Amino acid sequence: MNIELDAIEGAGVLEQLFCPASNDECVKEAITEAQKRKATPVFSGVLKYFPDALKEVAKCSKAGNDQHNPNQPLFWDRTKSKDELDALTRHLIDHGVNPVDTDGVLHLAKVAWRSLAALQKYLEGENI
Repeated sequence: MNIELDAIEGAGVLEQLFCPASNDECVKEAITEAQKRKATPVFSGVLKYFPDALKEVAKCSKAGNDQHNPNQPLFWDRTKSKDELDALTRHLIDHGVNPVDTDGVLHLAKVAWRSLAALQKYLEGENI
C-alpha cells in the first residue's frame, strides 16, 4: 500500500521561523550541536565511573552547607571560602594522618569537592 502525503500548507513559513538559514545549514548546525552533546558523556563518562565517590562528594557538600549556612537550602556560597587549592592540599595532607575529618567527612571527599570548585571557577574564567 502506497500512501501519498500532501505538503502541509504553510510548512515552509514554519520552517523559516524555526530555521531561518537554509535547510542544509540548519541540519549541519543540529548535527554539530548533537555531536557536541555526545562528545560530553556526563553520565557514561563520569557518573557511571564514580557513583560512590560522587555520593561522598555530595555528602561533603551537604555537610559544608550545614556548617556554613545552617537551616538554609543547599547552595554554594562562594563568599565563605576562596582558597580551593590550599584547602584541597591541606585535606590531602590530613588524609595521610587520618582519612576522616573531625566532622565525619572523608578528607578525600573534601579534596574532590575543592578540586571541582577550583575547576568550575577556572572554567568560568576566574583566576585560580
